[in-house]
Amino acid sequence: MPAFLFHHLRMDKLQPFLWLLLFPCLLVAQNPQHIDTVKTHAIRGVTVTEKYLDSEVRSTTPLQILSSKSIEGLNVLQVSDAVKYFSGVSVKDYGGIGGLKTISVRSLGANHTAVSYDGITLTDNQTGQIDLGRFSLDNVDLISLSSGQSDNIFQPARLFASASVLNIRTLSPEFANNKSTNGKVSLKYGSFGLINPSLWLEGKINPKLSASFSSEWLSANGQYPYVLNYGRSSKDSTSREIRQNTDVRNLRLEGSLYASFSENEKGYIKGYFYQSERGLPGPTIFYNNESSSKQRIWDNTFFTQAHYEKEFSRLWAFQANAKYNSGYMHYLDPTYLGLDGKLENIYRQSEYYGSASVLFRAMDNLSFSASTDGSIATLTSNDSIPTRLAWLTVVAAKYVTNQVLATASVLSTEVHETVKAGTTSKNYSQLSPFVSLSVKPFKNNDFRIRMFYKNIFRLPSFNDLYYNQVGNRNLKPEKTNQVDMGLTYSLSVNNWLPLMTLTLDGYHNDVTDKIVAYPNKDTFSWTILNYGKVVMNGLDLTAETTIQPWKKVGVLLGTNYTYQRALNVTSLTDGTYNNQLPYTPRISGSGKAGIVTPWLNISYSLLWSGHRYAVNENYAENSLPAYFDHSLSINRSFQINNYLLHANVEVLNLLNTNYEIVRWFPMPGRSVRATVYVKF
Repeated sequence: MPAFLFHHLRMDKLQPFLWLLLFPCLLVAQNPQHIDTVKTHAIRGVTVTEKYLDSEVRSTTPLQILSSKSIEGLNVLQVSDAVKYFSGVSVKDYGGIGGLKTISVRSLGANHTAVSYDGITLTDNQTGQIDLGRFSLDNVDLISLSSGQSDNIFQPARLFASASVLNIRTLSPEFANNKSTNGKVSLKYGSFGLINPSLWLEGKINPKLSASFSSEWLSANGQYPYVLNYGRSSKDSTSREIRQNTDVRNLRLEGSLYASFSENEKGYIKGYFYQSERGLPGPTIFYNNESSSKQRIWDNTFFTQAHYEKEFSRLWAFQANAKYNSGYMHYLDPTYLGLDGKLENIYRQSEYYGSASVLFRAMDNLSFSASTDGSIATLTSNDSIPTRLAWLTVVAAKYVTNQVLATASVLSTEVHETVKAGTTSKNYSQLSPFVSLSVKPFKNNDFRIRMFYKNIFRLPSFNDLYYNQVGNRNLKPEKTNQVDMGLTYSLSVNNWLPLMTLTLDGYHNDVTDKIVAYPNKDTFSWTILNYGKVVMNGLDLTAETTIQPWKKVGVLLGTNYTYQRALNVTSLTDGTYNNQLPYTPRISGSGKAGIVTPWLNISYSLLWSGHRYAVNENYAENSLPAYFDHSLSINRSFQINNYLLHANVEVLNLLNTNYEIVRWFPMPGRSVRATVYVKF
């Protein structure tokens, strides 16, 4: 499979609401949530005190949050595993630890989701998608997902420029009891050759400066068994196979320097390096033992980013960001039947980025902001050397009282492109409005009604425009309109029921000039065009609560459910008119449940999806069956002097379900993973 096809596969579709009835509260709901007010509830007699933040129910747009503590109960290894527990999310997963993993929110596609790392957006101008499989959870403090955009108007313009934003916030130094150093040493060992040691350190240099360092190595052979269904015949209905060419070796190094010059002035500078070598397993087609799959990818990513902010007075605040990003990818298919006897591509991309933002608090309830970002991105490949200059400017306003929260913004985007070989793509200039509102109609009841509207677009990636024999330099941006209306409710009764939250959102999205790729004369010759119009209508439901039924026992519960119809409405005469988009389940959801005791903590998690179609034609033969994926973990922590020792054992895919998220790319069956770490 050539590199272009590797970046243009999809996933998703339908299954029973019965599980939500069988597990009515299912799902550990330790999500932190907050914007303006922090509420702290201590569970008496239980060894854990959790902070519950109310930003998920106060937010004018759907906001979902996972804290580091709630992530521990989800039986997950990477960021890509954790985000599967957000409602409305599809993660395109090619199986195994090293497989490509991208996120699509409300069926809009991975290119419509910005991924922010400590407040600054990650970019991949080659594909327009971020592989979430390369981000560990060892140094992550919080993961949040905003549909539309967040209520924070004091942020870089890039974070206004997507249909949704996934924010990854890493741990920042905190020192208690006059300590000057903290650290964590961790080792994960599991099935399919998994070995994953990691180290995290932070230290106080002086009262104004502190530093942190995080590193990890991950290695796995990825050779998991799976069942290949040949057909209906009893003689050859199944065959037990072993997944091949699935090995992976990753190295991540990350260091940060934090400065707190005063109570009103602070900043940081961060360096990040990631290196990976992995095999790309082939599709498991009938009677194919994958022996011909020899494709390999080597990639390196380095970026350094800096942030500075200062509050000059109660009225004025300023922040600035800068970033340099460098990426390298080497793709090799030694079995490609071409003139050279192989297909080999090398891509190098770089980007320089800068941002400045100003916040003005006109009154206690009313504030305004202005942000401007500039970037220069270049891709060097076998085919061409395109350069993209982008300038984004946004003005925004926010009004907040106890009963009303409202935000509005207008984003201006200017893009200019040049290329050293052939015709240059078109330049772009566009205005994108956004408005949101949350109202609390009853003074003594935390029930809210919210809505938002957003018009936004996504630019074609460099692959879309310039990939050899495939790119179309006349492509237009995909234009998207998002409308959401929702209800939120939170309740805190007493120590027996510290917190319960419910959210329900209905949404309508439509996309015009959708960029689609389809085969031309063979699987190596594709055409990319603006020809699609897609309409998405859906419903997202989340429920989370914490209960203390006994003095020393806490129960953490939660669930989410998604219903969506994402239909191709391009042409009445098209055979795929009103067909569900590929890899988009009609219904899907997740659940988590945990029991916290002074002796052992037990966590259960569930992912489920209804059936999906692998291609545009919604025929039975193109359907992927529904699946359930159950996981269970048991953990215990021990305090020995100044050291915290934690041990965790997880059983993943407990029922050994044989399923696929992407057709012909089976997911691993039952596996075991053990984790031991020491904090000091």
